[in-house]
Amino acid sequence: MKKSLKSWRYPIILLSSIGISSIGEWIYFIALNLTVLNLTESALAVSGLYIVRALSTLFTNFWSGSLIDRFNKKHLMILLNLCRSILIVALPSFSSIGWIYILVFIITATSSMYHPTSITYITKLIPIEQRKRFNSLRSLLDSGAFLTGPAIAGFLFTIGTPNMAIYLNAIALFLSACITIKMPDVEGHVQLGFAHRTENATLYKIWLHDWKLVIHFSLKNAYVMAVYLLFSATIVLMTATDSLEAAFATQVLALSEGEYGVLVSIAGVGVLIGSLTNSAFVEKTSTAWLIGMGSIMTAFGYLLFTSSYTFFMAALGCFLLSFATAFANTGFYTFYQNNIPAESMGRIGSIYGFFEALFIIILTAAFGMTAEFISIRFVIVSASFVMVMVAFILFILTIRPSKATLYQSTSPR
Repeated sequence: MKKSLKSWRYPIILLSSIGISSIGEWIYFIALNLTVLNLTESALAVSGLYIVRALSTLFTNFWSGSLIDRFNKKHLMILLNLCRSILIVALPSFSSIGWIYILVFIITATSSMYHPTSITYITKLIPIEQRKRFNSLRSLLDSGAFLTGPAIAGFLFTIGTPNMAIYLNAIALFLSACITIKMPDVEGHVQLGFAHRTENATLYKIWLHDWKLVIHFSLKNAYVMAVYLLFSATIVLMTATDSLEAAFATQVLALSEGEYGVLVSIAGVGVLIGSLTNSAFVEKTSTAWLIGMGSIMTAFGYLLFTSSYTFFMAALGCFLLSFATAFANTGFYTFYQNNIPAESMGRIGSIYGFFEALFIIILTAAFGMTAEFISIRFVIVSASFVMVMVAFILFILTIRPSKATLYQSTSPR
């Protein structure tokens, strides 16, 4: 027991930091929308936030991987959290929508850098035997944040203002940074700065070298990247479909705002129950089946929801898709950490993340325009069918016996 507790000491501290940060993110996300709406009384201005965030992610992922892989991960995580905390504290001081957009752009850029940095740090810190369990617990924390974050934000709105919720997120990020300080330095020899300097190399040459590295790795490890791309394709389709979720529920299914709120709550319960179930059985389920079956169940959940004509069927679809997401995410993150070299994980994740964000923007816009000219149901049902096909190909790919070694959760001997 003592040995087990000692081996989980730092993972638990790290999970605490992630949990606090995740709850703060949800509070900030809701409060920011309300702040802009109250300031401008324009739904278009709120939509502008989503465009700014998407553009910031695109801009950052294009180059940030080169920076992440050359910086000390622990120090960079602390720095990014502190920067986000300071910028978010400053946010309520601005009444100009232009300045708010600029701050949101920078805050989103730091968030876009933080995610691949933390994934790399986790990979270096957590032994391969603990990664699947760690990822299942992280999924559980994310689901808890999904439920508690909006609830806390709603409570704060009743006793104060959206600004209070924004300040709370800044405090959460500051606490997360303080907790990270207590974490071990997995790159003790690397100080805050470039881990690998390139003599007489311009930034352009470094950036070009890194893109070539990613291309070379992708060609050499075609199977690993095929799994990555197929899973990423399901994420793109899910995100684009989600953009029409509210319109489908209220306009096509003719649900009231209250009924739609219940539907969202059912999805939240599905995420929580799925994460709890996943945590209970994750050690007994292979990583390949977590990815494959999790993706298929999620896709069928979307198909059930988009094909529904009643509230009951829509609720069942929402529950299934949210329930299965925890399994798919746990499997994918474990596979990703076990098969992508930690030394180049920032570059690989950021560059592929750039294309994922780009396709999300393109597909979301295409879905919105097509829904206007044809119908919402046609668009999202078609997307769900494509999602099922992609998930089925992913399932076939992951259960191939010849690739079983890539899904092992034990250290090679």
